[in-house]
Amino acid sequence: MQLLRRLPAALTLLLAAAIMLAGADALANVPKPWEMGMQPAANELKARIIDLHNLVLIIITLITIFVGALLVWVMVRYNATRNPVPSTTSHNTTIEVLWTVIPVLILVVIAIPSFRLVYYLDHTPDPDMTIKVTAHQWYWEYGYPEAGELAIESRMIRDEDLKPGQLRLLEVDNQLVVPVGKKIRILTNSVDVIHSFFIPSLGVQRYAIPGRTIETWMTVDKPGVYYGQCNQICGVDHSRMPIAVKAVTQDEYKAWLGQAKKAALTDPSQRRVLADATGSTGQAIQR
Repeated sequence: MQLLRRLPAALTLLLAAAIMLAGADALANVPKPWEMGMQPAANELKARIIDLHNLVLIIITLITIFVGALLVWVMVRYNATRNPVPSTTSHNTTIEVLWTVIPVLILVVIAIPSFRLVYYLDHTPDPDMTIKVTAHQWYWEYGYPEAGELAIESRMIRDEDLKPGQLRLLEVDNQLVVPVGKKIRILTNSVDVIHSFFIPSLGVQRYAIPGRTIETWMTVDKPGVYYGQCNQICGVDHSRMPIAVKAVTQDEYKAWLGQAKKAALTDPSQRRVLADATGSTGQAIQR
């Protein structure tokens, strides 16, 4: 009877999970409740990461099934009842060669696409623009060196300031605005402790280390907002360092950049000024 009482609740939970999975595309750039896999790819970088992940997952699944089946067979076939006199065999050349060669081949199969992906992620191919990402406790600073050292500070919006529809712990006051379809070189560093610049759907994850500049790159295929977070424990407000990347068309980006530069030059004595051309405010800093 108790099981029957719990059955409707279980069915409701399964239905809710199915609805959330069905609406995955609408929330493709943010974490989702009950999410088991990676966020859908928003560019080729992430697509290649997912492909490698799926390859390794298939390999380890097959290995797990094989080892599990082998253990069950050994327990059934060679237990004390069916095999009262155990074998005294201590060596088998064929088996020893196989359990050495096969793992080596498996590692080679994994290593080749892994090294290829590492090189692809590490090598910045003729970037169209550069963004300097500087980590602070506990906010981000985004610099546009090709725009006269323009920089924008980005802080999390506190719970009490959230507007309807905004995401808790993910929304920021100033988004990182980038153009769609451009190869963007990212240079990360930190002014205090080690942080990590992590945007799952874009395949970006680089440490920000004091005294070092670390390079990576990304592209964004479609306009939209892509969320990430600092995923390196960096202090008491570590969980309050979200990242919001707003990808816009080239024309919208030029308009936003022009207004941000104009606002900074209008009153250079003020370190923070308003820059809004894409529906997102930005606090521009003249360096």
